[in-house]
Amino acid sequence: MLIGLERERTPTAKAGLRTFTLVALFGTLAALLSEQTGAAWVLAGGLLVVGGMMVAAYAHAPPDAGGDPGTTTVAAIVLCYGLGAMVWYGYHQLAVMIAIVATVLLYFKTELHGITRSLTRRDLISFLQFAVLSLVILPLLPNQNYGPYQALNPYRIWWMVVLISGISLAGYAALRIVGRRHGAPLLGLFGGLVSSTATTLVFARHARGNVELVPIAAVVILLANLMVLVRLGVIAAVVSPNLLPALLPVLGGGLLAGLAGTALFWRDLRSDAALPALELNNPTEIRTALGFGLLYATVLFAAAWLADYAGNQGLYAVALASGLADVDPITLSSLRLFALGKLAESPVVTAITLAFVANLAFKFGLMLFIGGAALSRKAAVGMLSIAVGAGAGWAAFNI
Repeated sequence: MLIGLERERTPTAKAGLRTFTLVALFGTLAALLSEQTGAAWVLAGGLLVVGGMMVAAYAHAPPDAGGDPGTTTVAAIVLCYGLGAMVWYGYHQLAVMIAIVATVLLYFKTELHGITRSLTRRDLISFLQFAVLSLVILPLLPNQNYGPYQALNPYRIWWMVVLISGISLAGYAALRIVGRRHGAPLLGLFGGLVSSTATTLVFARHARGNVELVPIAAVVILLANLMVLVRLGVIAAVVSPNLLPALLPVLGGGLLAGLAGTALFWRDLRSDAALPALELNNPTEIRTALGFGLLYATVLFAAAWLADYAGNQGLYAVALASGLADVDPITLSSLRLFALGKLAESPVVTAITLAFVANLAFKFGLMLFIGGAALSRKAAVGMLSIAVGAGAGWAAFNI
């Protein structure tokens, strides 16, 4: 009935609410007769009858030239017949789920067509490359520990690559769909999901070339760096959920303090100001994925070795050094070593906090040397508030 109700909105459809409901009931009856008589052809024959009925309906009254040929309605009514059969065989919940998904697909026809038309070749390549990373390469890798400290697991290393690529791809897709229509806040949030460093670099350049863009650039950069905290929370929840409660004071403290600092500049934003384009690299490129996988494996081994050789101080040195470039590898490495029982809870939280603050300091340096003094002064309060909030959260955790 739900699918038929949606089809009633289409003037050219040859079936509506009553027809779809009757077809579903017919599917249930055919499944009953097929089971009771032991004749599987009854169910298959019913499907042929339904399909033939719809083909005959469109053949008797064909649509206008250039109009909807009716293939979607035919497919929907065949699906409805199958859903009716599923109900008889006891798959009630699955049948309801499929029916709702089918109705959503039918209802949002215009929006889905708009999305497909806006996709570029580069976008399709991004999705295909992510499919290769996650569904082709990952299953082929051995899930076994190798090397000193048994820290290097090819499957786990590549799974981390898939995780980071998936988060970045989600931000990339959101940027492509939303674009610049909804202003600086969303641009900063989604840009931070893809790459906070790249977002900082791009807007620092724009702010240096145009003083009027300084308030917008400051807000976008601060929001992008706040999204790093959200990324770390998602990563911890997926990789090591047992450690997430210990990380929440650091992540929550930095997020709340950073939002308060960002709010100081919110009133300076002009709603009619033109936003510069934020073109980011495809986050699922094979070369990028291989580079991240190699960096993660290197940091993982270095963290395990130095933590064993020099204790927590060795781990903290790796965190500070690697955090300058990217906070994700040391975060994933620390969480992995925690899962292996090679690191305690407190050193992991401290290492992640140090890496985040080091990464924040590096990006402030980018703003200073690329964006100039005006942008740096504008964003300094927000950057400092993020760092102080994260530090206060760390101190609260260690009390």
